[in-house]
Amino acid sequence: MMTMMLRAVLILASLGTLFMVLQKIRKAKLQIEDSIFWVLVSIVFVVFSLFPPVADFIAHLLGIYATVNFLFLFMIFLLLLRVFSMTMRISQLETKLKELAQRIALEELKKEEEENSEKNPAVSRRLAQAEDQENLRGNEVEQ
Repeated sequence: MMTMMLRAVLILASLGTLFMVLQKIRKAKLQIEDSIFWVLVSIVFVVFSLFPPVADFIAHLLGIYATVNFLFLFMIFLLLLRVFSMTMRISQLETKLKELAQRIALEELKKEEEENSEKNPAVSRRLAQAEDQENLRGNEVEQ
């Protein structure tokens, strides 16, 4: 059973979160993909606070004695899911960043060696080796 105070806090916090997310979307400071999570969480908590029997039923279905404990566990679970998805996204972005930095370094090396190859033919051999390595890396990434 939820107290009226808890219901009021849930409604205010959920609507406040929803308002902030919508403001950030309007100002283009938050991507829509990221905001979907927060909008859904806000809506779920508004539903739980407006219709407490829903939260009570789910809590008892899961064997959780107090509805408040269910709400805390539910929020912790959602936040852990969010952290995990963000960790995956960060990992993917770090990999892409590393690949881009390597590609840029190879391009700069290629330009530099092309300029020097006119002066020294031994440098042109190094350029060919660097191109071969780049092609091998490109084939590994595609596989």
